[in-house]
Amino acid sequence: MSTVVVGICVAMLGVGLLLLLARMTIGPTVLDRTVSFDVMVAFAIIGICLHAAVVRSTDSLVLLVVLTLVGFIGSVTVARFIDPTSVDDDGEEQPAGDGRDAEGEALDDSPVEGVARGEMR
Repeated sequence: MSTVVVGICVAMLGVGLLLLLARMTIGPTVLDRTVSFDVMVAFAIIGICLHAAVVRSTDSLVLLVVLTLVGFIGSVTVARFIDPTSVDDDGEEQPAGDGRDAEGEALDDSPVEGVARGEMR
């Protein structure tokens, strides 16, 4: 593999990681940080793939599958247990909306229990 192509790929990964760290640091919400962590796992996967392509080896395939599963399970877990009304980090509860859907029709006010309503367990 050409060293120029590898150098360009590493440079692009480096710039992406710097922007990712900025997004993770700035936030402002827990969901922003969660998405940036998921992207960090994706960058790790890309880096391992780049290394495997350079050395022409398939020894890291199991590691790639494990990292992919960890990233997916982590994102799904956070998405499942996050309360959408409290995603702001400054401690203030955000309003849930005006009670209307995208077409402007009133939403059903029937009580829904648990995760379907978005409460944290």
